[in-house]
Amino acid sequence: MKLNSPISDHFDDADLSVDDFLGGLVKIAQPLKGYRGGVDPVLLAASIPAKAGETVLELGCGGGVASLCLARRLVGLTLTGVELQENYADLARRNAERNALDLNVVHADINALPFEVLDQRFDHVFANPPYYDRAHSVPARDKGRETGLGGNTPLRKWVAVASKRLAPKGQAHFVQRADRLADLLSAVHVHLGSIEVQPLCARRGRAAHLVLVRGKKSGRADFRLHAPIVMHVGARHDENSKNYNEIIEAVLRRGASLAFGGTL
Repeated sequence: MKLNSPISDHFDDADLSVDDFLGGLVKIAQPLKGYRGGVDPVLLAASIPAKAGETVLELGCGGGVASLCLARRLVGLTLTGVELQENYADLARRNAERNALDLNVVHADINALPFEVLDQRFDHVFANPPYYDRAHSVPARDKGRETGLGGNTPLRKWVAVASKRLAPKGQAHFVQRADRLADLLSAVHVHLGSIEVQPLCARRGRAAHLVLVRGKKSGRADFRLHAPIVMHVGARHDENSKNYNEIIEAVLRRGASLAFGGTL
């Protein structure tokens, strides 16, 4: 639906919509043109095994989709989001107010974090880094969309910054395109241990298109590559193109957690 009242000093009302996440448990204002959160940040948030009383940092929070879905699923977290684009940072703050959820949003570049973030260590740090290497792809025309999908910060920097902000034994979590898994793992192995990879594929028999990756500060457990989670029922799209399986349906429509290994 279109927005009826101002939500951001930086986005014109006519250019915003309010979209339902978690079956309407979270309502997010997003630009009609620009970067829009979809399924991927929701799956990432659902995969974070945080507990009440823990601290969580999201790098590149955009309009707040992932952080606010996490806050709705788990009460008692202390959540901080860092966002480079001021208009999206403002939107994330207003989205937190709209949903009556606590989220401290910091307008900053992850390459130059302010003291209020550098002075903390977090139990969980997560990010949905830009999916595209612009050395091998074409930039988006919209600045906000391009920053979300491309950007100038390499994957290795996202991983390095996340690892430095972790408390001892803290976990870092990422979602990324499957074709960039090698790049992501090469960075994660430098900083983290107890690494796990959860592939996600659209249909049975298809290659994975997304991966969830997490690692632990000073972790010593063996590397684990989990069996893929197949997101949709059936071999092809039918009139109901969003016929998610039980696991994904529970995550997207009811705010359930997403366990690595594919169990509810």
